[in-house]
Amino acid sequence: MRLASIDILRAVTMVLMIWVNDFWTLTDIPKWLKHAGATEDYMGFSDIIFPLFLFIVGLSIPFAIKNRLDKGHTKFSIAKHITIRSLSLMLIGLFMVNYETAHNESIIIGTTYWELLMALAVVLIWTDWKRSPINKKWYSYLQLLGFGILLFLAIIYKGGEDGLNWMTTQWWGILGLIGWAYILNALVYLYSKGSLAIMSLLWVVLILLAMLNHSEFSINFKGFSSYFSTILTGTIPAFTTAGIVATLLFKRMHKIDVKWSYLSLIGLGILNLIFGLGTRSIWGISKIQGTPSWLGICTGIGFLIFALLYYIADEKKITNWSKIIAPAGTATLTCYLIPYFIYPIRSISGIRLPDDLNYNTIGLILSLIFALLVVIFTGWLEKKGFKLKL
Repeated sequence: MRLASIDILRAVTMVLMIWVNDFWTLTDIPKWLKHAGATEDYMGFSDIIFPLFLFIVGLSIPFAIKNRLDKGHTKFSIAKHITIRSLSLMLIGLFMVNYETAHNESIIIGTTYWELLMALAVVLIWTDWKRSPINKKWYSYLQLLGFGILLFLAIIYKGGEDGLNWMTTQWWGILGLIGWAYILNALVYLYSKGSLAIMSLLWVVLILLAMLNHSEFSINFKGFSSYFSTILTGTIPAFTTAGIVATLLFKRMHKIDVKWSYLSLIGLGILNLIFGLGTRSIWGISKIQGTPSWLGICTGIGFLIFALLYYIADEKKITNWSKIIAPAGTATLTCYLIPYFIYPIRSISGIRLPDDLNYNTIGLILSLIFALLVVIFTGWLEKKGFKLKL
């Protein structure tokens, strides 16, 4: 079983993620569209996109695991797949987040070529070569070349303000955070046999951890425990757990009456919004700080949007409007990686749009067109047999 609403929501979120990630190239755009600052009690439109993607990861997990079980895969083989997939996301995220703090003058090839080679390595390692037109004798060589490039990039890396630092996990990057949220939730879901009670309990525990870490009893992560801070701080994996709960609850209520499915999602959405807005005076709303209020608001939005899109796409079958962005929902990693080629190529070539085209409304429109062109190119690559798969 595959819900059109989940694929469409994933596609819409990916298009928006590419769009907002391009805002750094623009000037004089409305504050409400941008990320809030680290110390602001505020949430911009950009601060909603990533939590929605984490929520969608959760929505998809029950369907993905059921599909593998139906094909005869053992729990051990599924757990192995989950672990490898998660570690792959963490590895890519590790390189991406270190690019952000790379010291251009200290890296022998400069940060621009470092980024370009990183993107190339990811393509070489994680392209689904079996479905590509490339002869199978080259598969292993291409992947080995990719790992060799990553090793080279790690060896030459210099980071920090003075170029004296080597690669560190930092905040893991977007893909790394997804990896942590995925490995926890997918493994718990798998070995709990898809128990709604256990997943709900995990959700509550993660919310409590988020609250604890924004209190006077917050945990000070040092040494080995710092590697697991993404899970232990609760907020990031809680979005994905909420997505799993949404799917399980929706399926259970759907067996009784579809109206109860909508009521359960809308009810949870409203409760989360009330929690988030009601506790703003305690923690403030902040993506960078990962406050419980931000968690509640974005989770509530996730429940409500899922209910709306299910009604539109799965019940009313109104899906033609989403065909242009469909590749962003089926080849998501490919779509996400393409800008990592475009930006360094743009820097190397020196090609720039006139400043007037990067300004305010016209800049926002052109950035949205850029995001759509990335999706269209992703679809073209997918038709040619080139798609990244973890």
